[in-house]
Formats: sequence, structure tokens, C-alpha cells
Amino acid sequence: MSRFIPLVLLATASFSSMLGAQEVGRVISSMPIIQQVAVPRQVCTQQQVATQAHKSGAGSAMGAIAGGVVGNAIGKGDGNALATAIGLIGGAILGDRIEGSPATEMRNVQTCSTQNFYENRTIAYNVVYEFNGKQYNVQMPQDPGPTVRLQVTPMISSTQSAPPSVPYPAQNAIPPVGSAPQSF
Repeated sequence: MSRFIPLVLLATASFSSMLGAQEVGRVISSMPIIQQVAVPRQVCTQQQVATQAHKSGAGSAMGAIAGGVVGNAIGKGDGNALATAIGLIGGAILGDRIEGSPATEMRNVQTCSTQNFYENRTIAYNVVYEFNGKQYNVQMPQDPGPTVRLQVTPMISSTQSAPPSVPYPAQNAIPPVGSAPQSF
């Protein structure tokens, strides 16, 4: 039993090394990919606006009451109702004119709208790196710096010799399109 455990550990270590090894590639160039992005912002302005205040209606009411009283005092008999009605209407008109137009008021009015401003943002990096004497292109979400970690996975074939696998940056599980080796 004591010999079995080291054999299991040895088999596990050799199997994990067959699955892939961490290597390092030297970054030759890293070019940012810039894209213009619309950023909505709320823009507000203040304007002075002249507004006409509403009449209170007190002049019309007071004039109607006074006109109704005078009309009722003047009218006699069957004409009393007619004189009272004419007094009410005339008094309301006269009271409205006496009250006059209210003064114009200046108010600050805030107007807001959403406007798009455009900003340049880096969305990814086109990276050229060298590994084992060959150059490769890959698109990465961040600038990798002077080196890039690679995940190299050996390919085993039973009928023919396996072509060497392309080393991809360890951050990308699926290699992007156009990342084949290039000769420069």
C-alpha cells in the first residue's frame, strides 16, 4: 500500500504535465484598439422667462356686487330684475378694468436634455508575440506587458506525428480568429 501512493502521485504529475504546460512568450508589439463610444449626459440650461400673473378675480366680484346693489336700488317693479342683472354685468366689467392687468413676472426656468458626447476608449489590444522562434498575433482584453503567459498543449496522434499546437495566451480559453503563426 505504501508503494501504491507514490505511483499514483507520479502518474498524476506526469498526466497533468501532458495536459499543458505554462510557457512565456516575448511581446514584440501591443497596439490598442480604439473605439468611439457615445456617452449620454444630461445638460441643463437656465433661462429667464416673462410670465403674466393671473388676475385674482376680486375686482370683478366686487364690481358685480356693487353693480347689483345699485341696479336693484334704481329698478322699480317689473324692471327691478333687469336693472339688477345689468348692474351685475356692468359692475363686473368695470371692477375687472379697475383691477387692471397684473405685473409681468420674470422667472428662471431650467430646461434639461440628454446629449451624446463621444469619447475614445480602448476596447482591446492587438498583440504580436514570439515563441520558439515564431511570431503569433492575438487580440487580448488587456495590455500584457513585456511577456505573455502561454498555455501549450501537446497533441498526441496514434497514426501520424502531431503538428505542434499554437501557443495561446493563458487568459484566452478559445483562440481568436486570425491567430495563426506568421512569418515576418
